Amino acid sequence: MNIFVGKLSYSTNEMELQQAFEAYGEVSSCKIIMDRFTGRSKGFGFVEMDNDAEASAAIDGLNGTELDGRTIVVNKARPRDRF
Repeated sequence: MNIFVGKLSYSTNEMELQQAFEAYGEVSSCKIIMDRFTGRSKGFGFVEMDNDAEASAAIDGLNGTELDGRTIVVNKARPRDRF
């Protein structure tokens, strides 16, 4: 399952994000989206977990919690709209 994580602190790195999700199960990938011009985090990212039950537990357990001083939003990622 692909999981969207929003309202991240700009100082949060991928390792910290991955560690938060690993408390719920195995993380297959973790990516924080960066601005290509400034190199700074855009404040959101995606975490991929192969086990849907673990992913659902992570969404329920982490949504609305605090990470690096910010209350994060965690939910199932929607597919990108293509034109």
